[in-house]
Formats: sequence, structure tokens, C-alpha cells
Amino acid sequence: MDWHSRSGEDACEAVETTPSGLTAAEAADRREKVGPNEITADHGRGPLRIFLAQFSSALIWVLIGAAVLSFAIGHLVDAVLIAIILLANGVFGFVQEYRAEQSLDALREMAAPEVRVRRDGEESTIAATELVPGDVVLLTGGDVVPADARLLEAQNLEVDEAALTGESVPVPKASDPVDEETPLAERASMVYKGTNVTRGHAAAVVVETGMETEMGEIATALVGADDPQTPLQRDLDRLARRLGIGVVALSAVIVPLLVFEGRGLVQATLTAVSLAVAAVPEGLPAVVTLTLALGVRRMADENALVRTLPAVEALGSVDVVCTDKTGTLTEGEMRVRSAWVYDEVLDVGGDAGNGSDAADSRDGVAADIDRGDETLGADGGGIDGDGGALDLEAGGDEGAASEDRLDLLLEIGAVCNDSTATEGDPTERALVAAAADHGFDVERLREERPRRDEAPFSSERKRMATIHDDVVFVKGAPTVVLDRSTRVLGPDGPTELDSETRDRIAAQVEEFAGDALRVLGFAYKERSDDGDPEENLVFVGLQGMLDPAREEVRSAIADTHRAGIDVKMITGDNALTASAIAEGIGIDSTVLTGQEVEALDEETLRERVDEVDVFARAEPTHKVRILQALQANGHTVAMTGDGVNDAPALKNADIGIAMGIRGTDVAKQASDIVLLDDNYATIRNAIQRGRTIFDNLWKFVAYLLSANAAEVAVVFIASLFGYLVLPAVQLLWINLLTDGLPALAVGADPGGDVMDRTPRERAAGIIDTEMLAFIGGAGLTATGLFLGLLWYTLDGAASVTPYAMTMVFTGFVVFEFVKLYVVRWMRGTPALTNPWLAAAVGTSLLLQVAVLYTPLNVYFGTVPLGLADWRLLGLVFLVGAPILLLVGWLLKRRRARSSAAPT
Repeated sequence: MDWHSRSGEDACEAVETTPSGLTAAEAADRREKVGPNEITADHGRGPLRIFLAQFSSALIWVLIGAAVLSFAIGHLVDAVLIAIILLANGVFGFVQEYRAEQSLDALREMAAPEVRVRRDGEESTIAATELVPGDVVLLTGGDVVPADARLLEAQNLEVDEAALTGESVPVPKASDPVDEETPLAERASMVYKGTNVTRGHAAAVVVETGMETEMGEIATALVGADDPQTPLQRDLDRLARRLGIGVVALSAVIVPLLVFEGRGLVQATLTAVSLAVAAVPEGLPAVVTLTLALGVRRMADENALVRTLPAVEALGSVDVVCTDKTGTLTEGEMRVRSAWVYDEVLDVGGDAGNGSDAADSRDGVAADIDRGDETLGADGGGIDGDGGALDLEAGGDEGAASEDRLDLLLEIGAVCNDSTATEGDPTERALVAAAADHGFDVERLREERPRRDEAPFSSERKRMATIHDDVVFVKGAPTVVLDRSTRVLGPDGPTELDSETRDRIAAQVEEFAGDALRVLGFAYKERSDDGDPEENLVFVGLQGMLDPAREEVRSAIADTHRAGIDVKMITGDNALTASAIAEGIGIDSTVLTGQEVEALDEETLRERVDEVDVFARAEPTHKVRILQALQANGHTVAMTGDGVNDAPALKNADIGIAMGIRGTDVAKQASDIVLLDDNYATIRNAIQRGRTIFDNLWKFVAYLLSANAAEVAVVFIASLFGYLVLPAVQLLWINLLTDGLPALAVGADPGGDVMDRTPRERAAGIIDTEMLAFIGGAGLTATGLFLGLLWYTLDGAASVTPYAMTMVFTGFVVFEFVKLYVVRWMRGTPALTNPWLAAAVGTSLLLQVAVLYTPLNVYFGTVPLGLADWRLLGLVFLVGAPILLLVGWLLKRRRARSSAAPT
């Protein structure tokens, strides 16, 4: 509909609502009719689709072909068992992927944004999915627009509509209707789902939700599109396809070769089937999906919400973390510790004033401000008879005068303020708390000095001003407030602010900053209709605030450094404050300011950025330049952020990390990971978890491929001598036992020594030189052992006997579990730290015993083994295990030398 050309009143009438919004009952009724406010274009996969996907890979079709061939040549038992095991493997993969899909759905729900609405005549916060046409939503800078809506009220509103229109610059919005023919990109009276509010405030009536929105119409075109694979999944899928092609090629060679040697077509075909089964890593896709999903779920439990699976892979290669300070490295709860009023430094920390007589005399009474010629009080007049108003007349007791100046300083901080003691900006909350601690009733102060206008704070202005009936209050960066002040409030009232006093104030600012305090300056001015209300101010004083470092941060940074990761703090604090905080938490305190960053050319910045770990007075635009310089130097960078303007840095970082508590919706949607607790220690934990996930995948793939390599080699070499060892059903059973429960349990391995290594090279795939060396070493060891065992147990027989086949079959199963523990040892994982693995190995061994000593042995072509046979197998393991350990030790030592992280 032409919502943009209608008035706000007409739009409300059309959706049967009012500017006060719907009632909860009306909203519930409408939601029943229109459904949830979400884009539902092909989200997720249904159970049937997941199950059928288990049989869609080229590798599975190779195995299906093997079953068909076995059936065609009369080996019905082999064909049936291959089919049963394929079905069991499909069910196993389905269960794991279905659980993974559910985990990801749960994570998406956790990441769902919330929105403020007017319901039942009051403001409340609801999930964005609960919105219905007729709801009135309240928007502010940093919000993501939750639905298509017609503006009813708009104040300084600008919206970034790049996601919808491609317009790179935020567009101004207003509540006035526009012409019906106005194109989408110019409809100033509308806001659209999925776009970002960059500044201002607004109220808007929802007119379209879900798939009926402009974004929903675009999403409709995407129905049926496949979910993209992660880079790791693509690498493993490519590996599996190459293995499948290789085994088909190998079979194409071995069949005519054996027929030429006179072995018969049936035996040649069975050998080809066995080679196909031996080479195919059937459990690979399911275990990769499960390991990633399990790791992501654990990270969520540890307060790191992963929004994209590739982030898990990239975490292992992060070598620089650029972190904000406030709330991430610190507690995020500022407290005023010290104040300066005309050459006096006063301690205002703790609970000073609570319960004192001052509380009785200051409830809601604004200070009277004596300018030498007249006194302004809360009522525009003189001193309150009960001592409630604060008279700053010339003369009087010096101690009382300094206390009066402190009270005025605290009042400015409380009134020139948009926050409460519990909600809002941490700095402003600290100012409110300081006033309350000194006996002021802040709510009554604001009621008795109502705000008539304001000039809000911005990173460009670096100050805020509130205009009242009688006075203008200003707070902001001390240098900015000083530059706009011409007088200072001294013991004898306002006096000229000369250069000497300015220097003393500047020195005090530096002294506070050197104590890691954030410093704000405060001033006032008698209200006048003439001139700039923020010029010719009377400077009152300074308040110094401290946001203490989180208790766990120092050790977390030490862990990060030990892992070969550089930590860089980017903060809006001045250089002295930033340096003091950095030094206290273990970050090198060399500082580069935002102005210095701006002055450097790209090449010089690239040189400096590796040398500096603290960036002070930094703005969001500086973050982008710092990020680009680090990436140009070859670093993999994790960048934190919380504001709307942080979105470019978060989006372009290798890992964008948004704050879950104080972060805007825009920042969260631009990120890869959301910290649910805004804590740097969670970043450390996420990196450790990401490395652990990749390490567990490495262990599984190395374990799996070395087994497949040995199976192929044994089957191929034995076939050249006319022996069909390890038929397809036995090879499938080996793969099922080793790729099943034990591989799944490896995904639950703890991290081992992952934080004692340097970051992984971003370009390095999972199959690195260490893995190839292990596959070769372990594969050759197993091939030699089991060909030797085959020769010994055949005892000169012309064909493979059931006994010889059983010995090699059982030896392979047990040896794989020995090798699994060697692989874990190689990666620094203690042997007994995973009870799930012990249970999985024990269960698999019991299943192997079942196919030896129960009637199942008929179907697997095995015979029961005696005690002497087990002793022989034990001797084989005594020979093979030290060789395997030697291979692992050499590779582990090589890795320790080449990639040990600096301590």
C-alpha cells in the first residue's frame, strides 16, 4: 500500500490502532492471524531433508554401488550387511545433523533482537518476532528497524538503508507524508525492516511484518537456496570427493589387472568393492557438523554467542585482539573517586553523604548560583530559609565555600544527564550515583529544574548542554569545556579564567588521568536569549571517575599473550588514563592517539601499528584504519565494538565481536560473535574453545585418514599376491566402529595445550604437513604390521583363511584405538581427561567381541580367537605401539620447536 503518502493518522486508522499502540489482547489476536514477524525463507532443514542428505554424497553412492555389485555376483550376505551398515551410518548422521540443526536454531533464538513498543498505553520491551501491524514501536540510534513502519514522530532521525536500497549514506527521516510516486529510497516518512537507525529518536506504527515487508519480498526470491558450507566443510568435502575419485580409479586398474592374472572376475570385483569401502570416510561429514555445532553450543554456555560457523574456524588463527576498554577489560561501572574545585582536590568516593544531615537539607533543592550581581536559585530567588538552597556568595567560611562548589559540581553532573543510577551510559550513571551519595534526590532535582532544550553529546562535539529556565549546564571533555569558559568559580565567586589557572586545571586533569581516572569538566552559564548558550561559561570543576579492571582480566590477557596473540586496547580515554589502565592489566603501555593515527599515512601506520598496543582518544573511524593496517601486515584480527559506528570495523574484521549487554543491534548484526557478558575473559575462552574445536577435528581427520590409508594399502598389496583380505563387510564394520562413538567422543576432548601454541596460519588447511607425515608414518606402520600378521597366520595357505582374516580384522580394530590415544597425546591432550572417550572405546571393543564370539560371526566371516591368538595380537601391538609413539614424538617435537608460543 501507499503508506508513505498517507498521514500518520490515516496509517493508524488503516491498521486499526492509535498512537498509544495496541492492547496485549489485540496484539495476541493479530499475531494468530498474521504469524510471527520473521523472514521464513527456507530457514533450516526438515527431518526428511536431513535424512535424505545422508545418502547424497558421491562417497555413499560408491558404497551403494558396492552393495549392488555384491548382490549381482551372488554375495547376498555382504550386500545385505553393507546395506544395513549404510542405513545405520545414515541414521547416525541424521541424528547428529538434526541435533546440530536444533542447536543452531536455539542459537538463532538467543540472538533474536528485542524492540520497545507501546502496549496497553505503556512502554514495554518484546521480542521483535512478536510485532504485529498496528503496534507502535519506539526507535533510537543503534536500533535495527524491526518491521516496515510509518513514522508518527521523528526527532533528528537518520536511517542507514544500504541493505535495502544500496544508498551508502544514512538518509534523514521525517513524519510528513511524501508523494505517492516517490521511489523507495526517498520515502522519508517510512522505515523498513532490517535497516539501521544511526541517530535520533522516533515512534512509528507498524504496517507490515514478516514476509510482507520489503525485506520479506526480497527473501521470497531466495527460497530453495542452499545453506553455504563453511570453508572447513568445503575442504573436507573436496577431500572426500578426491578420495572417491581415487578409489574408483584404483578399482578400474585393479579389476582388469587381477582378471589378467587369472584371479577371476568375481574375486577381482570383490577386491574392488573392498578397496572402495576401505577408502571412503563415511562418518566424516556427520562428525564435522556435530563437532562444530557442539563447540558452538558450548561457547554459548560460556557467554560467547557464535552467529556464523566460519567464526569458529577463524578463531584458531587470530593473532591480534583489538579490544575496547570499558565493560570489556573493566567492570563497566564507573564511580566518581575524586573531584577538583578551584585548587582543592576532594575525595568523593565511597558512600560519602549517605545517611548524613546533608541528605535532609538537599532533597530536591537546586543550588543558588551567585554571579556577584544576582543569585539564581531553584525558584530564581535567594537563600532557602531552611538552608536547603546552596548560596555561593563571596566570602564566608572557606571550607563551607568549597563544599558549596562541590555541591554545585555534583548537581550539574546529575542534571546535565540522560541516565539514572541503574540505566544509561556508565559515565552518566556514575555522576548520578555521586550526587545521590552526597545526599541529593536526583529525581527531584530534575523536576525542580526542568529541561527546556538540550544540545546532546556526540563524539564530534565532546560535550553536552542542557538548557533550563534560569541556567545552562554543560559537561564534557575538560579541554572542550575550558575552551568555552571565560570565568572560573572560586572561593569569592566567579573570577576571570586566566592562563595560569587554565594551566593548573590542565595539570590536574593530567594528574587524575595518570591515576587512571576518566575526567570530565563542568560549567554553567546564566540563561540568556542572546548568543551561543555554550560560550562564556563559568568553569566549576572536574570529576574523576574510575572504572576498575575486571578481576579476571589480567590473567586472561596473560593467557592470550602466552598463546602468541597480541592484545591492543582501543579506548576513547586520554593517553595518560589509557596507559595507566593498560599497565595495570598487563598490556604494553606505549600509546598512539587518534589524532596521531589520523596524521600518519598508510605505510607509516602499518609500521607503527605492530609496535603500539594502546590507542587512546580513538574514534570508530580510527578502528577501521587500525584494522586495515593490521590486516595489511598479515594479521588475523578479532575486533570488539558496541556502537553503531563500530559496525564497519566489526564487519571487516576477521572476527567481529559485539557486546551483548551494551552493544547496539547494529553492532551485533555486523559481528560474528556476541559476548553475552561483555567480558574480555570470554574472548580468551572463545579463542581457546575455537582452537580446541579445530584441534579435535584435526585429531579425528588424522585418525580417520591414517586408518583408511592403511586399509587401502593392505587390501591392495594383498590382492596383488592373490589374497582377498578384509572383505567389504569387515571394512565397513571397522569404519563404523572407529568413525562412530569414539570419533564423536573426540569432539568432546578438552583443550590440552592449545593455548601454549602460536596461532594457526589462516591459509593453512586442516590437512597440514604434520597430518600428512602422521598419515604416512602411521599408515606404513599399520600396513607393515598387518601384512606381516597376514603372512604369519596364513602359514603358506594358497588363499586367505577365516582365521587369518579374523586376526587381521580384529588387529585393525584394536590398533585403531591405540592410535587414537597416540593422536591425542600428540596434540597435548591428557589420556584420561575424557571419560566419554573411554566409554566409547569400551563399547566399540565389546561390539567387536560380539562379532567374534556370537552367531554374528557367520555374517562377518570371522571365527572365535583363543588366548594364544590374543597373545599374538598383543605381541603385534608391542611392536607397533612404540613405532607409532616414535612417529608421534618426532612430529610433536618438530611442532614444539616451530610453533611454540612465546611466554
